[in-house]
Amino acid sequence: MVVESGFPLTLDLKACINGLLSRMIFGQGERTLADPTFANLFLFRAVHRYRFLQGDWPCISGQSYDGLTYLLPLFDLRTAPLDVLRDLLCGHVGFFPVSGFQLEGLDPQRFEWTALRDDADYVYQAQQFVNYRGSALQKKRNLVKQLHGAHVVTAEPYTMQAMDESLDILARWMHAKGKSTGEADDTACKDALNLAMKLGLEGFVYRVNNEVVGFLLMEMLQPGVCVVRFAKALDRFKGIYQHMFQHLCQSNLEIQWLNFEQDMGIVNLRQTKMSYQPTWLLPKYRVHLR
Repeated sequence: MVVESGFPLTLDLKACINGLLSRMIFGQGERTLADPTFANLFLFRAVHRYRFLQGDWPCISGQSYDGLTYLLPLFDLRTAPLDVLRDLLCGHVGFFPVSGFQLEGLDPQRFEWTALRDDADYVYQAQQFVNYRGSALQKKRNLVKQLHGAHVVTAEPYTMQAMDESLDILARWMHAKGKSTGEADDTACKDALNLAMKLGLEGFVYRVNNEVVGFLLMEMLQPGVCVVRFAKALDRFKGIYQHMFQHLCQSNLEIQWLNFEQDMGIVNLRQTKMSYQPTWLLPKYRVHLR
């Protein structure tokens, strides 16, 4: 059993951790993983038992979805002496998630790495959402057309004034999915709606015939690259999700890439994300010392 050390993640650590993360992901562009942002770490701090380990070689300690204890390095693995890495990994099985950029230059005689399909981020060119062109996306295009043909659909930027209505959408979404309070990403989503501005999240609230029916929260990972953190809507309005993603890309033409995060091996989630025709699946590596 690992004895917990370090500090629990609080908003007071945002500037420090974001500074470390920014240096680590600099220049990775559309191949930036969805995980290494303070907002994401903070929102899922309870699920993954995240703790901040300070020092010359700072890390985030946490548990993966499959229950293994890993370290997210907040430094370039290539710069640390091997004995330092061994000491850091005491009580942990390895480093995770590690991007392909961070693997470059690692000595395969000293390191080994693997990647699970369940962990991979879905990355899409934003342009394909603008018009849903092509036969592969024809169904998406038709759903949006039918939605607009039957209803008046509007959007407004997410603000704290919309929090209560958005929380109601979340509660109704949870009920429709047969989930109890605290299951799925309920707690993280509630925190995101409440702390969006403090965490650097942006998004929209969507109305159909003046009724709030959905919301979307996203975070910029890099210039031109955004990750969709939360998208919840009422399923009785067919095409609402397709409209939400399309509107996001149409409303901000600076967005060139969308990251839909991982599917965690959930079959329905995998089918849905694959149906949007990802440009690629971005692997997240688990790095171990030999």
